[in-house]
Amino acid sequence: MFNSYKTEPFFDHMFTPNRDPKDHYSRFYHTLQNFSEMELREKHETAQLSFLRQGITFTVYNENISTERTMPFDFIPIVIPPEEWALIEKGMIQRTEALNQFLEDIYHEQEILNDGVIPRELIVDNPYYYQKQVQGMEIPLNNHIFLAGIDLIRNEEGKYLILEDNLRNPSGMSYVYQNRYVMRQVYPEFFANHSLHTLEHQLSHLHEAALAHVPKTAKSGTQPRAVLLTPGMYNSAYYDHVFLAQQMGIELVEGRDLVINNHVVYMKTIRGLKRVDIIYRRIDDDFLDPKAFRPDSALGVPGLLEAYRRGNVAILNGIGNGIADDKAIYAYVPDIIRYYLNEEPIISNVDTYRLREPDQREWVLRNLEQLVVKNVGASGGYDMLIGPHASQEEIEMFREKIIEEPHQYIAQPTINLSRAPAYQGERFYPCHVDLRVFVIRGKSTHVVPGGLSRVALKEGSLVVNSSQGGGGKDTWVLKGEGSDQ
Repeated sequence: MFNSYKTEPFFDHMFTPNRDPKDHYSRFYHTLQNFSEMELREKHETAQLSFLRQGITFTVYNENISTERTMPFDFIPIVIPPEEWALIEKGMIQRTEALNQFLEDIYHEQEILNDGVIPRELIVDNPYYYQKQVQGMEIPLNNHIFLAGIDLIRNEEGKYLILEDNLRNPSGMSYVYQNRYVMRQVYPEFFANHSLHTLEHQLSHLHEAALAHVPKTAKSGTQPRAVLLTPGMYNSAYYDHVFLAQQMGIELVEGRDLVINNHVVYMKTIRGLKRVDIIYRRIDDDFLDPKAFRPDSALGVPGLLEAYRRGNVAILNGIGNGIADDKAIYAYVPDIIRYYLNEEPIISNVDTYRLREPDQREWVLRNLEQLVVKNVGASGGYDMLIGPHASQEEIEMFREKIIEEPHQYIAQPTINLSRAPAYQGERFYPCHVDLRVFVIRGKSTHVVPGGLSRVALKEGSLVVNSSQGGGGKDTWVLKGEGSDQ
């Protein structure tokens, strides 16, 4: 099956440089040998059809045209041994705690700015800093980060590095579950000899954490009511919204389903108005309230911000979180961890060049063909230059962009991203992968075991985003000895 498979010069999740399966993949590898080519082909087709039949889709927008697609699925999982997962888990808890303290500080005393750890203009000039709307607000648990999605990669030595923080509306949790569901349905043989951390009860942690954010004016002695606020069925992550609302057992609502009365939020029902205490919103800040943000928004709820300011409703994730997952702030996160926690980062950042600084900018402009350049405000793989794969025309275009707006871009070295086998087109070949880990924060912090492994299915591509042709894999966290989870 793997006679022509090449591992070097990359770190491979499944194989050693000699193409022997690693210890934590050995059972999977030996089970795989029992399948014929026809069985693999049939199972692969069945898995893709399963996603289609269940309506597991996302939407790609391109030049005002939207296209609905199913997420391509690859059956070879990313397997994480227990000692590696313990490191990831500690790193995620550390990072989200520091970032939450940063958000609380930025919207209150601003000590980190007063002490000169982060340039003040990087905050006050940032479009994601909502000082006017939420400065000085007290929120439940002082917790701005209810759900975080932290993207990890591994370099050529296999070292984990943090690529990106997603603290506004991280998507993809539903795909974690559906990848596992399809895997168990289509490839049950692989699970017989593995002891894995399960996903069955993870969404109860999400529900429990949401209800922990009870606003101070909620009626005591009654169960707080939570809803998931979606932009609607045309949003690219709508399947994610539907899935999470169903699994958490809360109502899925749009802005038109909510109304503000005397600065309290109510949901319209056939039995009249019902008070809403907690809103897990999947709408961007700018569209939440046309009175406080964009007046042309038809997605939000007029008066919602004032209800929030008065402590009558909790909004998860917090308004203004974008200042902490902005790519320009990313370069300072190690300093943020040291400042608030007095600890060294457990998992490092990718080296990052701050293009607002003249010396770093000049060096980057001379070496664009070797670097990755990202727009600090973009996501999903858009407005990004991958120097070694770019044409001279693309490089010159980004050179002009950087010169014109240096504060809008960061640069990073091109890392030999780790690879794992993929099975597509009736053959096995290596593809680059990354991992989005989901961190749930309420009265305590819980890291979902595994996460969303994304794979760049186009051979040689470094872009794993589904909107750019990437797919998904199941992620297995093996249990250690004595584990009962």
